[in-house]
Amino acid sequence: MAKLDGQRIAILATDGFEQSELTVPQQRLKAEGATVEIVSLNAGTIRGWQAKDWGDTVKVDRVIDDASIDDYDALVLPGGQMNPDILRMDRRAVDFVRQFYESGKPLAAICHAPWLLIEADLVDGKRIAAWPSLKTDLRNAGAEWVDEAVVVEDGLITSRKPDDLDAFVAKIIEELREGVHEARQAETTH
Repeated sequence: MAKLDGQRIAILATDGFEQSELTVPQQRLKAEGATVEIVSLNAGTIRGWQAKDWGDTVKVDRVIDDASIDDYDALVLPGGQMNPDILRMDRRAVDFVRQFYESGKPLAAICHAPWLLIEADLVDGKRIAAWPSLKTDLRNAGAEWVDEAVVVEDGLITSRKPDDLDAFVAKIIEELREGVHEARQAETTH
């Protein structure tokens, strides 16, 4: 299978991201030849959450104000409780997610990250895998919450938890190889 040479992936995160849900996709996508950038609300570093305490810090490559969806081939949204909760309160982050979805490019969200998809009004009528505590939030937003390792609908990839990372990253790679989803682009232009 072809490597991801030349592909550029953004990982949108802030403090409190689930450590493995950022670092595992970052490392595996880089190993496939992709360029992976951490996009965040502020410059500097962000700190992960691992198990029951703070985890490692990660360097921010680009602040959201300087990021454009045109610069990337895919967007990955790691979970954790704090990270997506903070991001969904920031209009810049929500707009970035919505614009990415509308572009038809692969968009991947794991664990609590579908909160951002809800905030961007992107889940109505979709099957979404997420952390079980998001079940009611997703249903209230018109989605069908599913208890599956990974779900893909027109390039929208969702997973439940860190145990699903192998399936999650494999689907990201598969979707990157498929490219832009024209049907999703057309759906959002109406």
